[in-house]
Amino acid sequence: MGAATETFYGVIRRQGITRRNFLKFCSLTAASFGLGPLAVSRIANALETRPRIPVIWMHGLECTCCSESFIRSAHPLMKDTMLSMISLDYDDTIMAAAGHQAEAILEETRAKHKGQYVLAVEGNPPLNEGGMFCIHAGKPFVEKLKIMSEDAMAVIAWGSCAVWGCVQAARPNPTQATPIDKVITNKTIIKVPGCPPIAEVMTGVVTFMATFGKPPELDRQGRPKMFYSQRIHDKCYRRAHFDAGQFVEEWDDEAARKGYCLYKMGCKGPTTYNACSSVRWNGGVSFPIQSGHGCIGCSEDDFWDKGSFYDRLSNIKQFGIEKNADQIGMAAAGAVGAGVAAHAAVTAFRRYATRREDTNRRH
Repeated sequence: MGAATETFYGVIRRQGITRRNFLKFCSLTAASFGLGPLAVSRIANALETRPRIPVIWMHGLECTCCSESFIRSAHPLMKDTMLSMISLDYDDTIMAAAGHQAEAILEETRAKHKGQYVLAVEGNPPLNEGGMFCIHAGKPFVEKLKIMSEDAMAVIAWGSCAVWGCVQAARPNPTQATPIDKVITNKTIIKVPGCPPIAEVMTGVVTFMATFGKPPELDRQGRPKMFYSQRIHDKCYRRAHFDAGQFVEEWDDEAARKGYCLYKMGCKGPTTYNACSSVRWNGGVSFPIQSGHGCIGCSEDDFWDKGSFYDRLSNIKQFGIEKNADQIGMAAAGAVGAGVAAHAAVTAFRRYATRREDTNRRH
């Protein structure tokens, strides 16, 4: 447990990392967070002086896909995150301890690092029948979740299971699987949705907290803005085809071979907020749309209950720029003309009403 008091810089220096490479890491970290050069010295100072953050990683109802994603991070490598940046004191999926030894770690972390540890939650608690559908060491998971969250510095919800409920909470939801923010109501929860989240998004959130000792800036739904502020559609390399009205109509048709937009095949990219089209997966190699399959919107609420993954979104307006300049010009002129006419009509009516009032006053 004393390892949690060691700094990130102290750990990497023991591993033989040079000062030059450490500063390179700080520069890359600043760039990944969208920060300027002036932030490099601040990051370096934080990593040199701030003790590693103790982390408790708990599992509720889930398939472990978030952990599987996390351990495949390429920038930074998961081993660097877990062994140098944080002190992962408890994770029942990958830890060596088991049984009473594992449970003792929970109590020890809570006692020694009260208000200083991060509680990371993968999966969600079922509330039906007193939480008996998910048992940890003889107790309902929901009880242990509430206890460990009380003294946590911050709470991270990994994946759509913890954030929204995901497939466990899909209709008819017989276990009453529930997002963790419905159970932990007295703390801000950092929500990192996705089924699973992108590996570098997960390690990016951890790196930010290890560096600055606080959560990243969150949007109104509690998601880190650095990764969830834009729709997949906004940076999709097929966006030009969407704007041009060029769509795949059937799987493996000529348009599919040309890489046209998958909107008509049910792609949910226009309504899904995530970093898939910019960060991508497997070390930046690809993402579902690049592989020929539309986005299924796995980082959005209730995506399992919103119909088929191949149902076309009906409320998206396309631009259709595959028109000639005269057609676009006429349409624009028509819109402007209609606006001018409406404005003139309103102005004339107001003048007429003002004259009538003046006439009535004189009489």
